Amino acid sequence: MAKLTKRDIVVAISNQTGMVQHQVFDVVQRTLDHITDSLANNVAVELRNFGVFQPRLTKPRVGRNPNEPGSSFVIPARATVKFKPGKIMRQRVEKLSRELKDASERKAATDAPSTSA
Repeated sequence: MAKLTKRDIVVAISNQTGMVQHQVFDVVQRTLDHITDSLANNVAVELRNFGVFQPRLTKPRVGRNPNEPGSSFVIPARATVKFKPGKIMRQRVEKLSRELKDASERKAATDAPSTSA
């Protein structure tokens, strides 16, 4: 699976807008810093047509060490960030899910051993 880095985003925006990469990097970094600061201050971040980031507190739960059967310990509550994708993103990812599933099924069908003699 490919991944998209911050540098990739900066280069793409720079190419599309004609802005200098250094300026684009500064804007992207300030945007990410502002999102991070908001979440750290328990403020949800809503980006229309993209999604919502919400700070959440997980419940404490019991954990178990598979190397020590019978022993358990409490994993304390902690702050995390929940992301809820927006409608457009959700639809595009669902479409990707169907395409990947279809491709996987086609590959499985071609990889299956032939039963005819």
